[in-house]
Amino acid sequence: TWLGHATVLFQAGDKTIITDPVFSERASPTSFAGPKRFTPPAMSIEALPKIDIAVISHNHYDHLDRESVKALGNSVHWVAPLGHRTWFEDLGITRLTELDWWESASIEGVTVTATPTQHWSARGVFDRFECLWASWLIEANGVSFWFGGDTGYNPHQFKEIGERFDPIDLAAIPIGAYEPRWFMKDMHVNPAEASQIFSDIRAKRAIGIHWGTFQLTDEGPMAPIEALIEARKAGDIPEESFMAIPIGGTL
Repeated sequence: TWLGHATVLFQAGDKTIITDPVFSERASPTSFAGPKRFTPPAMSIEALPKIDIAVISHNHYDHLDRESVKALGNSVHWVAPLGHRTWFEDLGITRLTELDWWESASIEGVTVTATPTQHWSARGVFDRFECLWASWLIEANGVSFWFGGDTGYNPHQFKEIGERFDPIDLAAIPIGAYEPRWFMKDMHVNPAEASQIFSDIRAKRAIGIHWGTFQLTDEGPMAPIEALIEARKAGDIPEESFMAIPIGGTL
């Protein structure tokens, strides 16, 4: 179930995993400025089912939200790339596993593996690149789910993910926040590149995320859907294989 932006609720058997939980009104260090939601989350934190594991892709404000993390607290087991421990401990959160790329951990019967992306990290002016960023491969009850987080297109990384984990049953791949290309290309894929990721990682099915929630870049709110339709045609990808479901939609 896509809750908005990069927040996905993945359920396999009796396990529930959430990705990049962001429920605040703004993706910002302040409550009065910064990118504001133009669509609300599909459900409130209070309405969530019991969450077993929460994975964090990186520490940008639209992916790591202080108030949402505090609200979930130690009721969930957090998994983050290297360098996040101090930030979580400052909130009193101790149930945290940090992983480097290609490292795996078994948590409550779920295998979580950090996989590469092409991105960066920072929450302020002086902490750029101090924390790692990652995508995640989650294996639970015989189902594999890949969460892309934020990334530019890097064929070497994604083809290796496909080689290591083929087949991937379901992927959540970012398709928004990509214009202008001269500025965003190295850090955010467009729908054509997202479709290439879909092929590279050898996913059976995918949903598009990271659009329709915050106005972060120059393209219009619905442009990612239109571009994904064209990318599917160009790549001969069936619509049911790579879908742009609505916020609150469940696959």
